Amino acid sequence: MLMNTHEARLDALRKELKKRGLDGFVVPISDEHMSEYVGGYAQRLAWLTGFGGSAGSAAVLADKAAVFVDGRYTLQVREQVDGRLFEYQSVPATSLAAWLGENAREGAKIGFDPWLHGKPWVDAATTALKARGASLVPVEGNPIDAIWSDQPAPSLAPALVHPTDLAGQSSEAKRSDVAEWLTARGLDAAVVSALDGVAWLLNIRGSDVERTPVALSFVLAHADGTAELFIAEDKVTPELRAHLGNAVTVRTREAFVPQLQALAGKKVAVDPERSVQAVFAALSGAGAQVVELTDPTVLAKAVKNPAEQAGQRAAQARDGAAIARFLHWLSIEAPKGGLDELSAAARLQAFREETGLLRDLSFDTISAAGPHAASPHYKVDEHSNIPIAPSSVYLVDSGGQYADGTTDITRTVWIGPGEPSAEHKDRFTRVLKGHIMLALAVFPKGTVGSQLDTLARYALWQAGVDYAHGTGHGVGSFLSVHEGPQRIAKAQGGQAGTGQELLPGMILSNEPGYYKAGDFGIRTENLVLVERRTIAGQEGEYYGFETLTFAPIDHTLVDDSLLTREEVDWWNAYHARVWALLSPQLDGAALAWLKDACAPL
Repeated sequence: MLMNTHEARLDALRKELKKRGLDGFVVPISDEHMSEYVGGYAQRLAWLTGFGGSAGSAAVLADKAAVFVDGRYTLQVREQVDGRLFEYQSVPATSLAAWLGENAREGAKIGFDPWLHGKPWVDAATTALKARGASLVPVEGNPIDAIWSDQPAPSLAPALVHPTDLAGQSSEAKRSDVAEWLTARGLDAAVVSALDGVAWLLNIRGSDVERTPVALSFVLAHADGTAELFIAEDKVTPELRAHLGNAVTVRTREAFVPQLQALAGKKVAVDPERSVQAVFAALSGAGAQVVELTDPTVLAKAVKNPAEQAGQRAAQARDGAAIARFLHWLSIEAPKGGLDELSAAARLQAFREETGLLRDLSFDTISAAGPHAASPHYKVDEHSNIPIAPSSVYLVDSGGQYADGTTDITRTVWIGPGEPSAEHKDRFTRVLKGHIMLALAVFPKGTVGSQLDTLARYALWQAGVDYAHGTGHGVGSFLSVHEGPQRIAKAQGGQAGTGQELLPGMILSNEPGYYKAGDFGIRTENLVLVERRTIAGQEGEYYGFETLTFAPIDHTLVDDSLLTREEVDWWNAYHARVWALLSPQLDGAALAWLKDACAPL
């Protein structure tokens, strides 16, 4: 039976829970790999609630339910989720575990799927419920799957070989590095659960998850340099087997738990941030000694080698030309009226596809007109789609997946006719000043992203405004557009100097913003590469950023009087580089437009 309303789905879930003797259930956006973006089969939260964001969760009790999102989705959740069915809860002001501790009745049994939650969350929720006299209960088989009659099946698309010339290092060399890491710590094996970790370690890619070129699989990496890949048989091609060689044993996904259990008596590294509770339970239950450590592929993957850096530059130059063509097209068509958020996003994708090398978008394009731009992670669909009005601000945050690199760029433009207001220009220019200050940053070895975050916010703070998201995230190499462990954001819990230090070869976004609810939003984003810097008389090692992203920034929205000489010099040098890289790829009216767009201040 198809359930076409969220009320009917919620009712059906409560009946299923009652049948199982459960008093509640927790629904995250997650899959067996703790992925940020998940396949259609794992979109359980969207199916149950209607929420289409990429981060959130819900808790369902017999008499009430709540949906939990962070500041990025405060507006979106209210547009998409029925407030009569679900309370809106804001993270981190509260947490799902805390809400359960306050709302579950004494003696309640709250179900959770151990294949969708990490151990830290399970520990926190168990503690919160115990104080209430309630308990957290792992379920066999997800109850939503039992009632979701038209649930998509997991993808069976073939896994693909990622060429060594693009990867810059063979899988054998990467496995050898992991083996050294294990041996140095007296460990026998490591579980690699994160899909991008598996992809990076074995130099494979796939098309199982929209926007992220990965194949659904797990890896057990051993201290002798061998590995076991757990993957659906239909996904394994002769080319893949030949690429993996004799040192990688290919097994079915169903063999994963038995092989974990076969590690009884062994010391096994498991990453609590990237492996689900079920992995810990299988190992511990079999008598393996679990050692909680960050997955050894994480940092190695984040530091891009010369081949990956060169690929990223090539991808960015190609992508920048597609962006320039789009911005030229937008400058002609949008002032006429008749464009909307969806049609603009479709045209931008078409420009990228015309390169002939686009594999996928790197995330769903944020095509945000007017008030929608005030929602930083807005996602346009047929229901939310609105016209791009003349005489307004339009924000587009987008990216492409190419075999040689992953792109992510945001541009905010003024749609004519007429002129932007003084407020528009002030806020845009303060965001720009923050972007430039971060782009120009020079910092000593050992610096973490939270120590640089203030630079991007300084000009906004002087006007008494701020933004509620991080300033920069790591980016993969034909992998996830959001990649850790590096990031640029406010220190968590007031702890300055915590987090991953920035290392040469890491790629991050530089994306300060400003958002006025119900009115407009502004963000300017480029990707940057951490590189070594030489300073006369320096004491110690110093780093800075190489800008990777090149496309015009809209001068119409700039208040030149707010810019310093150094900022004007940055603008002029940046746009000279945009012209040098993109002009050979354009012609005709688009080339003439680019010349005007790159004119010095």
